[in-house]
Amino acid sequence: MPKPKKRGSNHQRGAGGQPRNVQPFSDEDASIETMSHCSGFSDPASFTEDGPEVDEEATQEDLEYKLKGFIDLTLDKSAKTRQAALESLKSAFSSKILYEFVMERRMTLTDSIERCIKKGKSDEQCAAAGLACLLCVQMGSGIESEEIFKTLGPVLKKIVCDGTASVQARQACATCLGICCFIVTDDITELYSTMECLENIFIKAYPRDRDTNGVSSTHNTVLHISALLAWTLLLTICPMNEVKKKIEMHLHKLPSLLSCDDLNMRIAAGETLALLFELARETDADFFYEDMELLTEKLRALATDGNKHRAKVDKRKQRSVFRDVLRAVEERDFPTEMVKFGPERMYIDCWVKKQTYDTFKEILGSGMQYHLQSNDFLRNVFELGPPVMLDAAALKTMKISRFERHLYNSAAFKARTKARSKCRDKRADVGEFF
Repeated sequence: MPKPKKRGSNHQRGAGGQPRNVQPFSDEDASIETMSHCSGFSDPASFTEDGPEVDEEATQEDLEYKLKGFIDLTLDKSAKTRQAALESLKSAFSSKILYEFVMERRMTLTDSIERCIKKGKSDEQCAAAGLACLLCVQMGSGIESEEIFKTLGPVLKKIVCDGTASVQARQACATCLGICCFIVTDDITELYSTMECLENIFIKAYPRDRDTNGVSSTHNTVLHISALLAWTLLLTICPMNEVKKKIEMHLHKLPSLLSCDDLNMRIAAGETLALLFELARETDADFFYEDMELLTEKLRALATDGNKHRAKVDKRKQRSVFRDVLRAVEERDFPTEMVKFGPERMYIDCWVKKQTYDTFKEILGSGMQYHLQSNDFLRNVFELGPPVMLDAAALKTMKISRFERHLYNSAAFKARTKARSKCRDKRADVGEFF
């Protein structure tokens, strides 16, 4: 009969029966344990109601309780925990309107963001900068938002101009600086100061006089792109006399970026050129550009680029963008796009509107449609008027059942297949060979 094991005989023993050292439960372990709780709320879907039977007030209280916990965790000792908390707050702010909750805790959030940007590493700084953007989107334009920007603006500028900081952190801070300034700044001197800061970054992408053959891609290219796009966004709200100065300064230099090795830089430069031409023609209907023939030649080459050393996906994207840019420069035309959100429709009919929409869509992601429906600030930016109020019955009548949607998709698929089959049928062209 086997002998019963002694209590605790294996608890303090390691290999060979020797006693092993037991590490105490540290703050780092607590942070890792907390991380497992944070990760469950990082998905925006966790902040949406599952069905009409859920008590909205209880759901809101539960959400606010979780968000308070995340705000506390932004002060944790562990960098991983702080970053996870920042990402969770970003998910919540992008998928919900939390104006009252944010208004009560704006200074606490601002202090946490400032601390994470100043003392955090690259990933944490990026997450904090993204949260700062969403904080301003939640608050909209107003005195409270101006106070936030007065605190964070100098910190963001310092990181953007700091050559020792990581490129990713500088890139995120450049984008944040442009968006926050766009939202909150009524002071024209602050607007010009921010634009100058961004300008000093992206002009470094211009080729030197001794190197006019093309622009090589560098590790700072992503920073130059973000600074250029943020600067372009701020240009759309500048007075016309300042717009004229900037056009005179950059319109002859920007075409050099069309030769950059980086696809995103070429696209950013092309779209900025289209926007500058649009603004120039608004200020002066008879605007004349001296090197128009050379510029259109470059744009046409990019719109029909067939170089084999470039990926097919990149070529397709480039050709699509530069066809629109060429039409804007040559024919003063813009391909109107329609954006659907809920029962409403918005038409993007100019480059200024497209630049603004693309910027906010980049930071809001899948929450863009929700914010277009409910966010007063964004609705003012796009001139959509006050939010449309619909009751539950109206929303229910607007939705079609899954079965009806399936029938519609099946019918559309069959019609599309028939139409393509006729075009692809080789027997239709047999007579041409005789």
